[in-house]
Amino acid sequence: MLQGPYSNLDRDRLLIRLPFKSFSVGTFLLPVTGFIACIFISLWYHYEEATYTHCKVSNYLPSISSAISGAPERYIWSGCIGLHSAPRYLVAFAYFSFYRSRFADRLPELLLSGLALLCSLAENTGLVMLTYVSSTETYSVHKYGFITFIGSSLVHMLITCWLWYSTQEIVLVTQDVKHCAPVGGSQTLKKKKKKARLFLLFLWLFLLQWL
Repeated sequence: MLQGPYSNLDRDRLLIRLPFKSFSVGTFLLPVTGFIACIFISLWYHYEEATYTHCKVSNYLPSISSAISGAPERYIWSGCIGLHSAPRYLVAFAYFSFYRSRFADRLPELLLSGLALLCSLAENTGLVMLTYVSSTETYSVHKYGFITFIGSSLVHMLITCWLWYSTQEIVLVTQDVKHCAPVGGSQTLKKKKKKARLFLLFLWLFLLQWL
């Protein structure tokens, strides 16, 4: 076999290094900037259509579905969510791999890890579904995508808080397991609890609209 121009060491050399924090911030900013852009565009170019309600109630800001249903808002939002969804699928499997190595000898937490993976995949899929199928096109598909997104995200957040709480109870005895321990686990748990409280608050405010 002919030898290539590069050795094995050159082929295995690290090409690019991306910190997970920068990766997370970039993934987070995609839907946020896209949504803010859709809000301003809908208010600027077609305010009446974006704030219209069937009951003739005065609306000063459009709903999420109205803000992303027009053009070019739907294309901006779809592009941002499409780019945003791929890293989220990768992160879901990365977390499942971490949980599986951490709870290898604890069956209840291992089962919850699998359920967290399914909820994360369902949450992301529901978000993609309600994004690419607007309420003005196929309302039933958009509605079920929204229900899937809300329900799975709530269950996923609760399971994640419990799993990170369980990691604080595990005593690390071997050096190999210590390398798998998350840095700043208590701070991560506190952040996830704050996110869960904010999510429940926004969900409660959303449900008040239907009461």
